[in-house]
Amino acid sequence: MDDPVTGRITMRAGLVGAVMMPTELAARVKAALDARGAAPLTIIGHPRADMWTFLVRADIRPIGAPEIVARLWEARVVVIREGDIALPSPTRDELMVRTWISPAISAFRPSGAVVVHCALGFLPQRHRR
Repeated sequence: MDDPVTGRITMRAGLVGAVMMPTELAARVKAALDARGAAPLTIIGHPRADMWTFLVRADIRPIGAPEIVARLWEARVVVIREGDIALPSPTRDELMVRTWISPAISAFRPSGAVVVHCALGFLPQRHRR
């Protein structure tokens, strides 16, 4: 969807969702997924926020375990199942709000559940008190 006033391009989450996380964690997740052959990945970078967004298949079930929710929240991992997903502009973005880390070159999207599971593998375990 293109907003003629702002020039912002968005897509509605539905069959495709997104998983957003800090760049350092995202780079580790990308490397692990690349090593597993889960490619091509479509990744949006948010340089000013130091975040990356993976476009994924929307197969992530709600996470019910409080300790997992807490680990993701503390690591600033966000799962987007509904709403709009902002995409990089095809024209030069003076503010560098969004850019392609790895542009969409096919219809393939990795499993969102696999991306979240992979991210969890890099996060520290929480200790119960």
